[in-house]
Amino acid sequence: MYTYFMSEIDFLSFGDITIDAFIRLKEADVHCNIDRSRCEICLRFADKIPFESVEVISAVGNSANAAVAAVLLGLKSSLVSNVGDDQNGKECLGTLKKNGVSVDFVKIQKDRKTNYHYVLWYDDERTILVKHEPYDYVLPSSLPLARFAYLSSIGEGSENYHQEIAEFFKSNPEIKVTFQPGTLQINLGTERLKEIYEKTFVFACNIEEARRILKDESSPATGLLQKISALGPKIVLITDGPKGAYALNEGQAYSMPIYPDPKPPLERTGAGDAFASTFTSALALGRTFEEALLWAPINPMSVVQEVGAQKGLLTRERLTKYLAAAPADYKPKKL
Repeated sequence: MYTYFMSEIDFLSFGDITIDAFIRLKEADVHCNIDRSRCEICLRFADKIPFESVEVISAVGNSANAAVAAVLLGLKSSLVSNVGDDQNGKECLGTLKKNGVSVDFVKIQKDRKTNYHYVLWYDDERTILVKHEPYDYVLPSSLPLARFAYLSSIGEGSENYHQEIAEFFKSNPEIKVTFQPGTLQINLGTERLKEIYEKTFVFACNIEEARRILKDESSPATGLLQKISALGPKIVLITDGPKGAYALNEGQAYSMPIYPDPKPPLERTGAGDAFASTFTSALALGRTFEEALLWAPINPMSVVQEVGAQKGLLTRERLTKYLAAAPADYKPKKL
């Protein structure tokens, strides 16, 4: 069991907010290499491409998704982020408030747009066209005491901002940090974010991201767990799609199967966010490492049955019902 202290906030997320427009494609070709480790979606060039539908979802992004997941599981959650001073920004703030996430530390950036991404959705997978607006990243002058912090995707131009966040974590050693790196954070490298890695309590990524972070194309999952742990994180989680996930805690490696899907996935956006945030929320609720590992795959199972990263997120009551109905072999296995 882990020990906790009293705080104003249970779950304090740091990361960008965006709006996702899901464009359901009717016609496309997908080409993969022999082991399907690299696939490309192809559309006819210089032509009109019909699409089936479009669904616009406000106030998403890795950290926003995590903040909403935490609220549904029973935690007091707040988000540190930025939006533009446009209608999209107002919609994002309204959606977050409706979902129970505090927006006291979301800065409205004057004369800037809110992030807006286009999701090309084909079959059960998606390719996301991303553009992070050039915000003035500055940490709020005061932040609430939090039991857990969650750091994920932030856009370009935030290198100094990451140093501010590292200093905040350093000056508040009681906070347990979950770090789920986004693209920029992976590209910055482990040396540039050394202080964040060292302060991290729970580190989460998928297996492809782990290989990029470590520049390691050959080690097995257990080797990747150990190498990331050597950077500082106390607990390491690496997801591997339908193969499940791998975890390391106090030197012991585990494998964890996926929770059985009730039907084929609709689309997979937000599955990784759901896994990492559910695991973190379980710890914040006083669950053990093993219990948190049992919780973590259940929310992704539900999320991939819906469009977008948040619609399928479960309340604690619904999640525990799924857990009670889990098959006998749904449990962590020591490696």
